[in-house]
Amino acid sequence: MARVGGLRKIKFLEENNEMIVKLVEIYELNRRPIEDGATYSLREVFVNPEHVTCLREDMNTGKKLKSGLLPDNLDPRQRFTKIHLSRGLSGIDLIVIGEPSSVQEQLLGTKQLLKG
Repeated sequence: MARVGGLRKIKFLEENNEMIVKLVEIYELNRRPIEDGATYSLREVFVNPEHVTCLREDMNTGKKLKSGLLPDNLDPRQRFTKIHLSRGLSGIDLIVIGEPSSVQEQLLGTKQLLKG
């Protein structure tokens, strides 16, 4: 069992045949540009597909890529998906790399319907 709490939970979910999917999230570092002008960065996130209620293409992040606000290592043709995760009475949105259909394949395999 892993020592870190979050990793322990992921290991538990894997052992109990619950699927956790690793995606790459684009997140805002701060509200003001830092020295090199980049205000966004990338990080790995682990998503439980059982909590996904909506996927949609995020055109605003594509505009940010074209304007140079996103990390330089991204392909200018890259597309982005906003994922809405249910958290009971509220939710959380993540913006991840990839078009909605490819993110859906990663999250749900061959399933076509999202829970909601």
